[in-house]
Amino acid sequence: MGDRNLPIDDVQAMQLAEELLKNPPKLGYLTISNALQWRLQYSRVIETAGTVDGILRVR
Repeated sequence: MGDRNLPIDDVQAMQLAEELLKNPPKLGYLTISNALQWRLQYSRVIETAGTVDGILRVR
């Protein structure tokens, strides 16, 4: 999670990590981004839209 530059402190990061271990997300695409990373993160999802089940292309 450190590479995502989440606006959280060490205590919150540990709580989030523990929650993810207890309740792992279903297989899929998860994007956690700050405003500066928005285009990069969401462009990856947009590129796969229509080719991966559960990701729909909206026009």
